[in-house]
Amino acid sequence: MENPTIELLMKRRSIRSFSEKPIDAETKHLIQKATLRAPTAGNQVFYSVIDVIDQEIKDKLALLCDNQPMIAKAQMVWLFVADVQKWENLYHEAGSVTLGETKGIKQRDPGAGDLFLAMDDALIAAQNAVIAAESFGIGSCYIGDILENHEEIVSLFSLPRYATVATLVIFGYPKSRADLAHPSIRPPVDSVFMENTYTDYTLEKLHYTYGKQEERLREKMGLPFNNTGSISDYYYFRKHTSEFMKEMNRSSALLYERWMSKEK
Repeated sequence: MENPTIELLMKRRSIRSFSEKPIDAETKHLIQKATLRAPTAGNQVFYSVIDVIDQEIKDKLALLCDNQPMIAKAQMVWLFVADVQKWENLYHEAGSVTLGETKGIKQRDPGAGDLFLAMDDALIAAQNAVIAAESFGIGSCYIGDILENHEEIVSLFSLPRYATVATLVIFGYPKSRADLAHPSIRPPVDSVFMENTYTDYTLEKLHYTYGKQEERLREKMGLPFNNTGSISDYYYFRKHTSEFMKEMNRSSALLYERWMSKEK
C-alpha cells in the first residue's frame, strides 16, 4: 500500500552538505506553521525557536559546536529552546501569582519536571520541522554539540534562566543527489521494541541489534585498529571517551544547575 508519509520517513537521512539555493519565504513560513502543529503538553507550547539569520552568529555557532563549518553554510539554522520562562512571565504579569497568594496557594519555581516537559515539547517540535522540510526536498541535520559551551551559548542568545537549549537543527537543499543515497542502517524492529517491561541487552542481543551497522562500517574500512575493531570500539573511543563528550556533560550539568538553582 502506497503511503507517502511512510516513504518520506523511510528515505530521510541527515544532510551535512548544502547547496547555495535559498529557502524561499513561503516555504519557510509553511515549515514554521507545520512546526507549531507538533504535539505539546497542555497546548502550552513550552518552546521557542530562534531563527539564526546573522552570519556572524552562524560562524560563532560553527566554532562553539565542535568546529562544524556546515553550520555556517546552512541556509536555515534554528535553535530550539525549552522555554518555561514565558509562562513564568505570564503568571506574574497577569496577576495569577498574586491571586494565588490570596487563596493560600504558594508560588513555586519551575523544577526538573518543568525542564523535562519543555525539552520534550521542543524536541517534538524540532522533528515536525525536520519532516516538514523534508517534504519540500530540504535536508536537515540535528547538532547535538549545541549542548557544549553552555556559558557562551547562554550569552550569545541572551537566554533567561528558564529558557534553555534543547537542540539545534540546520537546514538546506542537498548539494548533490548522492547525499540522499544509502540511508543509515537502523537496528531490527524487534531489537528495540519491547512488550510490557524492559528487557536487558545481552551481548548476543547487542550483536543482533548493531550487527548490520558494524558490517557497513567494516565495508567502508571505518572501524578502528586498522578495521579489526568492533562497533563497540568505534563508539567507545570515538565518542564515549572523547573530549567533546566530557565538555557536553560538563555543560549539561551547568544547564541543569542553572535551572534548578535556588538563587535568583
